[in-house]
Amino acid sequence: MASLAIVERAYRGAVEVAYFDALFLGIEIHRQLGLDLLLRGEAVTYAVDAPPPEPLLVGKRLLDTLDAPRADLLRLRDLGVGIRVESEDLAALGLSADRLIDGAECVAAGEFTACWPDYDRIFFL
Repeated sequence: MASLAIVERAYRGAVEVAYFDALFLGIEIHRQLGLDLLLRGEAVTYAVDAPPPEPLLVGKRLLDTLDAPRADLLRLRDLGVGIRVESEDLAALGLSADRLIDGAECVAAGEFTACWPDYDRIFFL
């Protein structure tokens, strides 16, 4: 098997990351090495099926370049990346597996670590 990327921390900024974030890096890793993705912690929200963020008005300036990690996650899914989400972290945020995007698989915390030896590389993004 190729590579595993683990994302635990959801990025909470907006403008600074508009051009390159961890999931965008995942697209490039997948292109070169193949990739599966495990979302943990607040990053599980990336896999929740929801509309993109609305533009934000700050003073008189409209910010319409907000980071939308779900778009990159959907692109990864469409490229064949396996997406797994830890169920305990979903529950801690008041979410359930029925809210996940199509193709995302819910796993128990720690369950997926048994698969780590099957990967050539593990990245923490």
